Amino acid sequence: QVQLQESGGGSVQSGGSLKLSCAASGYTSFTCMAWFRQVLGKEREEVASLITSGGSPYYDASVNGRFTISRDNAKKTLHLHMDSLKPEDTAVYYCAADRATCFLGQGSHLYRYWGQGTQVTVSS
Repeated sequence: QVQLQESGGGSVQSGGSLKLSCAASGYTSFTCMAWFRQVLGKEREEVASLITSGGSPYYDASVNGRFTISRDNAKKTLHLHMDSLKPEDTAVYYCAADRATCFLGQGSHLYRYWGQGTQVTVSS
């Protein structure tokens, strides 16, 4: 039984930093993993994603240069390092993963497994 669980969310002032983590259990041989975020009344958007075998990760233009996605195979954990946070980054952040062929930056419908989300609030 595959489970993903996010942690590390919270409140921070504009310009601050946070690190989100996603712990995976059960089947963890994913081909791709990603971070999405969603605000009330808007569609879920892909923030950053990677192919687990390597290569350059995908970043949405709004976070490129500020966020870094990484994985720790030994600990079965995905991370999202968020720097220079802005109020516009406020959202529920979700971890996602899949075992099929990966196409980074193509949306949430490509991911089968999801965490429950963690709230990130950036105040001005």
